[in-house]
Amino acid sequence: MTKSFLMGSAAALAFGAPALAQDLTVFDYSGFEDAAFHQPFIETHGAGPDFVFFGDEDEAFQRLLAGFQSDVTHICAGSVPRWQASGIIQAWDTDQITAFDTLNADLVGQDVLAGSEDLYFLPTDYGSTAVAYNVDEVSEEDVASLEIFNNPAFAGRLSIPDNVDDAFALAYLATGVTDWADVTDEQFEAAAAWLRGIHPNLRTYWTDPAEISQLMGSGEVLAAWVWNEVPVALADEGFNVGFARNTAEGTSVWLCGYVNMVEAPGPEEMAYDYVNAVLSDASAGPLLENGFGSANDAALQALGAEAMEAAGLGEVTVPVLAQLPISNDQRERQAEAFERIKAGF
Repeated sequence: MTKSFLMGSAAALAFGAPALAQDLTVFDYSGFEDAAFHQPFIETHGAGPDFVFFGDEDEAFQRLLAGFQSDVTHICAGSVPRWQASGIIQAWDTDQITAFDTLNADLVGQDVLAGSEDLYFLPTDYGSTAVAYNVDEVSEEDVASLEIFNNPAFAGRLSIPDNVDDAFALAYLATGVTDWADVTDEQFEAAAAWLRGIHPNLRTYWTDPAEISQLMGSGEVLAAWVWNEVPVALADEGFNVGFARNTAEGTSVWLCGYVNMVEAPGPEEMAYDYVNAVLSDASAGPLLENGFGSANDAALQALGAEAMEAAGLGEVTVPVLAQLPISNDQRERQAEAFERIKAGF
């Protein structure tokens, strides 16, 4: 038996051992390791990839710059220019993306789908951000406008994300901006001033969906600017929650996806197997059940309008601010202002 093992090991060294699923490292937000989100990859390779988690994209970026290696990393669209400029990501080959022709062009924008040489960001999942509220204590009239965050009746029982992109998406909408691609100095200052104005009314800046779900479930927070997965989870727990996406000023959608890392340690073909699995028809249903829309529009639409509405991704009749890529300078300016606002300045 020992002899056979040694002979097998020698053969593997001579001819090259087969790649294992764990040879692929996915750097991601916690929760996306759910096997249902990439089942075709598991069926092909016998197991899922190796997941390593980060708290936010700034942390992920710094860890990668410091030498940590991953094969693919999950980020959101607003971060793309910064990551591309750093040189740590490379373009995807769209010929190897099975669902490329059915990606939702209206959602991601033609700047992202400009061609294979420019596809540094492969959109895979999206969601909406709007006002979730305690139906037993907050009326529909109260959440008809984003000015609920300035309503003294709810002071100390409101919350927004500890996330610069989501915070400024809210502030821009509240001050009349529905496209953040090229804001003026005046528009930026107005948005920052609006965030500064609501700061005293906030119970907290929530950091993850579990935290805000607990705060709303306990009654500490009555209304919050949240991702659509939050009211889905609260409703599943029997909580009487509303999700106001048709506020007068508008609503927001966020878009996330995977970037292909330069000098990745794992097999390149596995990286494509993984993202193709996430974008597959088989993954669209499980993603939606958890509050995420698939960027594969054909697979998503096949699930039906009722399923979309239940997940908080139904049609809206108000302006939509899409959180698409913005310049490094704009994002850094927003991040600096947000940190000062949270500190009380």
